[in-house]
Amino acid sequence: IKELELKTIKSQINPHFIFNALNSIRALVDEDPKRARQAITELSNILRSSIQVDKIEVTTLEKELAIVKDYLALEYIRFADRLIVEYEIEPKTIDNEMPPMMLQTLVENAIKHGLSKQPGDCIIKIISKFDQEKHILLVQNTGILSAGEKDGFGLQSTRERLNILYRGQALFEIYQCTPNQVTAKLAIPISIHKK
Repeated sequence: IKELELKTIKSQINPHFIFNALNSIRALVDEDPKRARQAITELSNILRSSIQVDKIEVTTLEKELAIVKDYLALEYIRFADRLIVEYEIEPKTIDNEMPPMMLQTLVENAIKHGLSKQPGDCIIKIISKFDQEKHILLVQNTGILSAGEKDGFGLQSTRERLNILYRGQALFEIYQCTPNQVTAKLAIPISIHKK
């Protein structure tokens, strides 16, 4: 039953992600064919990664970051100079296991609710660190948390996947951390062996 639930949730996430990526490319086809071709290359990389991770229940942060960077490259084309991305990744966290496409879902949510709904620049910061036997992942974005954002499809599926995979040992929350910054926080068990 647990495997079936997990597969059902994963099958819902991937089409949602692909749909948004295709919309980004569609917007470029007439305006800038050269950038559209570049976007298709990025999407090809994302789809290749998505097909590979669809066969597994967990991946490493390193592989998840590669997918996120492909996705952000696509969004850079869409939003030009308005998107600013910062990384604060502790090297020791790079091999920790996590659910595939989960970080990408949080980054996609940050762009959807941060960059798409406000004028001006949007800073997205991705932080990864270990803290008290937990792997803490933070995705921060410029913006204001709306009433319905906490219960959106992507975030609800994130909660469901965490419950299935970690059986109450993981935490996910999204909150307004400053007047103009939203944080999505993921805390999962540390799975790599300490050397």
